[in-house]
Amino acid sequence: MVKKRGKFRSRHVMQAAWALLTNGYLAGFLHGKIYQGPWKKLCVPGLNCYSCPGALGSCPIGALQAVLSSRNFQFAYYVVGFLLLIGALLGRFVCGFLCPFGWIQDLLHKIPFPRKCKTFRGDKLLRKVKYGILLIFVILLPLFLVDILGQGTPWFCKLICPAGMLEGGIPLVLLNQGLRSAIGWLYAWKGVILGCTVLLSIWIYRPFCKYLCPLGAIYSLFNPISIFRLRVDREKCTQCGACAKACGMHLNPVQTPNHPECIRCGACQNTCPSGAIHCGIMRSYEKKI
Repeated sequence: MVKKRGKFRSRHVMQAAWALLTNGYLAGFLHGKIYQGPWKKLCVPGLNCYSCPGALGSCPIGALQAVLSSRNFQFAYYVVGFLLLIGALLGRFVCGFLCPFGWIQDLLHKIPFPRKCKTFRGDKLLRKVKYGILLIFVILLPLFLVDILGQGTPWFCKLICPAGMLEGGIPLVLLNQGLRSAIGWLYAWKGVILGCTVLLSIWIYRPFCKYLCPLGAIYSLFNPISIFRLRVDREKCTQCGACAKACGMHLNPVQTPNHPECIRCGACQNTCPSGAIHCGIMRSYEKKI
């Protein structure tokens, strides 16, 4: 039996702590209201719905759509700068450790299922969809599809985001009787997307992160160059393949340790029997085998 090692065995504890820290406005859950204090002007790194009753910060994807649709380009510089900074520092470490919806998918995947699906025909192609969603629903539609006053709509939040439905839509409707009468086809549509995401998360590891998340698409562009990265010691590596088998994202860390799809979860490091994989703030010095 392979002995697990590394620093990431308590990852779910950190995920839970971060989710509680960034959604700590308890009064929101008690009274069914959204926090509107000064902290809401700041973005959190992960996908965390603005409308969640407990949310203390703003979702960067929601904030980006809001500033593009309102033509508030001064604030847009802040949002874009925030994404560039977090991406350059951490890459998709945010997905693995600092995203509440990613944590929820992790927990759902632990539910027993007769046969889990690691990959399938068309998997690689479907992973490109999140880049299309980023371009169309997060950038182009809010920027160009505007009303007579020149105001756009956060289309990703409105039509797709299951995190917004889970963290904001459902709690607010449950806590506000007045909102229940306003439920329509859009609420039902978002409920279907959330339901499909929940069911797929039991069968497939992090389907939303792999195929639909525009925030993951942004951070993935920084994985090969971010300061926080994976390093493989080629002299210690025995080519046993244990790391590839342990990877929920179906990657081979030895071949591409800083692949755009890697969420820095540390499963490969924990599984490696020879201690050849390291993760942290360092330069990659992989040597060719």
